[in-house]
This record gives sequence, C-alpha cells and structure tokens, in this order.
Amino acid sequence: MSRARPSIRCDELRTSGYASRRAYLTSVDASVDHRGAGFVGSHVADRLTADGHEVLLLDALLPQAHGTDGWAPAHEHVVGDVRDADLLARLLPGVDAVCHQAAMVGHGVDPSDAPAYAAHNDLGTAVLLAAMHAAGVLRLVLAGSMVVYGEGRYECAEHGVVRPLPRTTADLAAGLFEPRCPRCGQALASGLVGEDAPLDPRSTYAATKLAQEHLASAWARQCGGRVWSLRYHNVYGPRMPRDTPYAGVASIFRSALERGDPPQVLEDGRQRRDFVHVTDVAAANALALPPTSTGSRR
Repeated sequence: MSRARPSIRCDELRTSGYASRRAYLTSVDASVDHRGAGFVGSHVADRLTADGHEVLLLDALLPQAHGTDGWAPAHEHVVGDVRDADLLARLLPGVDAVCHQAAMVGHGVDPSDAPAYAAHNDLGTAVLLAAMHAAGVLRLVLAGSMVVYGEGRYECAEHGVVRPLPRTTADLAAGLFEPRCPRCGQALASGLVGEDAPLDPRSTYAATKLAQEHLASAWARQCGGRVWSLRYHNVYGPRMPRDTPYAGVASIFRSALERGDPPQVLEDGRQRRDFVHVTDVAAANALALPPTSTGSRR
C-alpha cells in the first residue's frame, strides 16, 4: 500500500515558493463534490500514476464531501480552492493536462442554492480555464453529468419519442409514476439515452453542469485547446462516500445492508439507473487525454 503523502495548504504554498511541475493536475473536490479526492479523483490519480505520470491533486477537503475523519491520499496534494486564481497560477506552469472533477452536486434544497451552484461549478470552471490559458495548458478532461439530458428518453406507443410532461401530484398520489405524453396524455415507456439525445437540464445542478461544458467548449475554440466531457452517472466502487449529504444511491443501499436493513426502493421500483464502476471512470479519464506532445504551449 502506498504511503500517504503530506498535504500542502495554499498559504504554505505561497510562503514557501513551491512551484509544481507535474504531468497532470487533478482538480478534485474544490467544492462539495461527492466524487471528490477520496473517490473518483483518487482513482483517476491512481490510474494516471500507474500509467507512469506524475499527479498533483488540488482539493478543498470540505467536510460536506469527505466527512470529519480526515483524508490521507497516496499522492501529492495541495489543499485549496479551484476558484483561487493566484493558487492556480502557481500550480499550473509545467502541467500537461487537467482532469477537472470539482463540482457542487445534488438537486439542492430550493432556488436559494443557485448562487452556490453557480459559484462552485461555473465560476470555478471559468477561473480554472482562464488560469490554464495563462499557463499554456491546452488539455482538459471535465467531469460532466448525465443530468444534462433531463428526464431521459421516453417513447409513446402512438407518437414515438417525445419530451415527457412533468409528473403531477395527483398521479404520484395515485401511484402512477410514469410521465405522460405531451400530445395524448398516455403513460410513456422509458428507453436508453443516446449520447446525441437532446439536452434538457431540469435542475440548478444540471444547468450549471451544462454551462461547464459550454465554458470549456468556448475555451477550446478560443485557445486551440482540447477538451472531453465525460458524463458520469451513479459512480460506485471502493472509497465510495457514506454518511454525507452527497452519497449516491449505491452508497445508501450499501449502508443499509451493513446495518442489516433492507434497502428502500421508492415508488414502484421500475425506474432504471445506469451504474458505472469508479475504475472504469478512471480509465475513461486516462483514455480521454490526448498525447502529451500537444498538451501545452512550451
């Protein structure tokens, strides 16, 4: 087992004159991200290290995502916020590519959460992209999300593929959980969502994740960079978070089983979810990185 490496706080970084020259910077959990440095980010770092790359993690280590037990990664890491432009200016010179996992996740409580989502997800991404441009780093892998597709793909027996109507309170109270056709009102059948499906974000989180993609796309066109957005959905596996507000359904089921309780399945149990193992997500991040020869203006 790899030994944990000491963390460097951003204030120490500024006073020590520390200058990172690492092949890959993974910005993980710079805000409240259930896929943070202890989960997806650490697996991405493990995979890149196994492939022979040097990795530096940037993480805020917020208790909302990591809990209060602390975190001891096996990779060099800096404690700081991806929205800290001065910090990024110190970290990015010499970096070949960035894997950007940081985000605030979940559906939120009410519209009052919108400023926090925009600040963490979109402002954070914008600050990172500006800093990458200044440092000449031209390769980005972005942690996207399947939520940008909205309700997903639904088909009406009479009218084919349609955009579903919002579910009504009356239907839910009556135990009718399938959305209805906007043309005839009949219940729809769910299907598999293709990558080219229409984008239909229906929550603040979803809107900010789609905005991240648009920001990254504009950055790539403006500076000649290369970007991939990997649209995750329900990542599970070792180091999966538990007992935090951002734990996914797989973690909730696991915790219930560990307590000896049956997992609670809501509604009629016919809903479908796509689950992907965290090592597959890490492999996708590694494969999305193009050759290092085109990675920076150096």
